[in-house]
Amino acid sequence: MHLTVVILTKNEERHIERCIDSVTSFATDILVVDSGSTDRTVELAEAAGARVLSNPWTNYATQLNWGIDRVGLDAEWVMRLDADEIVQPDLAEEIRTRLSGLPPEVDGVYVSRHMTFLGRPIRWGGVFPVRMLRLFRNGRGRCEMRWMDEHILVEGAVANFRGSILDDNLNSLTWWIEKHNSYASREAVDLLNLEYGFIPHETVADLSSGQQAGVKRWLKEKVYTRLPGGVRAFMYFFYRYVVRLGFLDGKEGAAFHVLQGLWYRYLVDAKIYEVRKEIRAGDGDPVAAIRRVLNIDLTAS
Repeated sequence: MHLTVVILTKNEERHIERCIDSVTSFATDILVVDSGSTDRTVELAEAAGARVLSNPWTNYATQLNWGIDRVGLDAEWVMRLDADEIVQPDLAEEIRTRLSGLPPEVDGVYVSRHMTFLGRPIRWGGVFPVRMLRLFRNGRGRCEMRWMDEHILVEGAVANFRGSILDDNLNSLTWWIEKHNSYASREAVDLLNLEYGFIPHETVADLSSGQQAGVKRWLKEKVYTRLPGGVRAFMYFFYRYVVRLGFLDGKEGAAFHVLQGLWYRYLVDAKIYEVRKEIRAGDGDPVAAIRRVLNIDLTAS
């Protein structure tokens, strides 16, 4: 079985060796797509045995699909992995022993993703583990074209593995806040697109599939987005921290649930409000307003 792992990077010298090491027991090819690292990411990745290609950054979906298009034709399976993620031994074993035996009608495989924050595993709040499609047959999977929260789309049947991936980012809290400020702008674009329809809309939203990613996306697009902006952030935080017992994650968990479940969600809504004001004050063009307010040029993508 030939499996290629695709990893996107920019300044990931803290994580890249650990990430590559976690897949060497089952990957026959490791493709790192770098978008202009200025640290030792490329050097370390090549030393660890990865094939490194460079491509300018537009957004995650565009970059990942660019990498998928450069997976060799001899690859049977492709795995998407972030540089700060680690494939756990249980999943590595399942890939080695089960993947080649899946029926030909199976196009993708769901796995579990766990996360640590400030070094502590996040176990409460109803957030993790999250089920994600991370393995797919070469030529049968693409990343949905979105600016945030991208998932892999496949047309055929899917299988489920019990093993997991751990998201264990070692960067500082300051880095995390700056990153999520950027994420908030990208998510604001996706939510504004639901309202104004300025770019094609791809989504994994599907209640009937029973898959966690599809159900969560449906709830987000059909329920959450119809709640009042700002207020819904407080409602979501209360649900996570109180109803789903997020407070049991301790001090580190409190920081995570407040920042990711309240501050981030409120920031997204504030950015949406700012763009809407610009649309009303300007020429009514949401694409132009997004460029002026969020500094995101949708025409470039």
